[in-house]
Amino acid sequence: MVTEDANVAAPTPRDPARPAFLELFFDLAYVFAMISLVKTLADDVSWTGAGQTLVLLLAFTLVWAITTWAADTLDLMRPAVQVQFIGVAAGSLLLAAAAPDAHDGRGLLFALTYLAIHLGSSSYYLLLLPSAAEPRRSGRVLFWYSIAAVGWIGGALATGPTRLVLWAVTIAMEYVAASLGWPLPKLGRSQPQEWRLVGERVAERYRQFVIIALGASIFVIGTTFTRNDYTLDRAWALLVVFTIVVLAWRIYIYRAGELLTEAIARSTNPSLLTQSAAVTHLIMVAGIGGMAVTSHLVVLRPFGQTPPAWAAVILGGPALFLVGRAALDYTVFGRMSRSRLAGLVLLSAVAPATGLLPPVVVALLAMTILALVAAANLVSTRRHARAPMPPALG
Repeated sequence: MVTEDANVAAPTPRDPARPAFLELFFDLAYVFAMISLVKTLADDVSWTGAGQTLVLLLAFTLVWAITTWAADTLDLMRPAVQVQFIGVAAGSLLLAAAAPDAHDGRGLLFALTYLAIHLGSSSYYLLLLPSAAEPRRSGRVLFWYSIAAVGWIGGALATGPTRLVLWAVTIAMEYVAASLGWPLPKLGRSQPQEWRLVGERVAERYRQFVIIALGASIFVIGTTFTRNDYTLDRAWALLVVFTIVVLAWRIYIYRAGELLTEAIARSTNPSLLTQSAAVTHLIMVAGIGGMAVTSHLVVLRPFGQTPPAWAAVILGGPALFLVGRAALDYTVFGRMSRSRLAGLVLLSAVAPATGLLPPVVVALLAMTILALVAAANLVSTRRHARAPMPPALG
């Protein structure tokens, strides 16, 4: 016998293992968001600029992730749900527009929009899904974001380093609360099973998150080249940075990226593995964002001296990507690939020489190291075909 609550949460007529067109439309706002974040860091290539951009990236990622997870409990064919999704997309678009000046004159706009998305979505879910579980799940999120509002608004009203510190502490609190299931007295914490995460669908959504970052990188490459004089130096720089993006795609998808769905299915705790995989993808997306900034810098000025901050971005982006990719290997195979670790060692080894080399040559070294990692991955996989063996999760 089917109850009313079961009808609310029943699978939708679409294939639940495939993302809906509405979700793909939703992702378009995040292409613009990634481009805005790249612009934010490119305009201030410094440790402070990197910290500010990281805080914004973490905020965008949390909106994207919670919306993605919630989609498994919603019927995306319902007009009321579609209105909510489009509303979050509109809010995300406004966030992206405010991001370049979020640590300057548009801090309050960014903070209020960010809180409106989270608080509005949780309140909407409470009204939209009158099931027994929804008040507990959305109620927890609503409570924690009511607390987070103090930090976001307080930071927006502050200036200088104080804003960055307050926002960094607040976003860290949000991630800790999410990892613990947004615990509340008496209600306890949200369990991964409450989100009904469908492994194949969510794995595909994570792949699309990486594609968003790669797409933003290609956009930055093209626009930077278009807006400057066409020279042979810039043409070579364009080829190098585009190849870096291609290699990042290749290293990601082969083979752990392809086998993530199967790994989730084989896991002893599929829901928890699905959520932990989100962290690995966040690290990789941050690395790809660094590659996008590299594209802007190298195409803008291929030759000349390489400032230490530029070198940190040019080598740091691929390094961060390899860290996330190594973590994905562990998620899928229960072990880390030695080629990822070797790539990190090589990137560290060339770092001391970057001050003597022009930006395009530093990027060429990073490209060569990624090419070696991709080649080693291909040879290793052909010699030893590996099946997914995810680690045991409690």
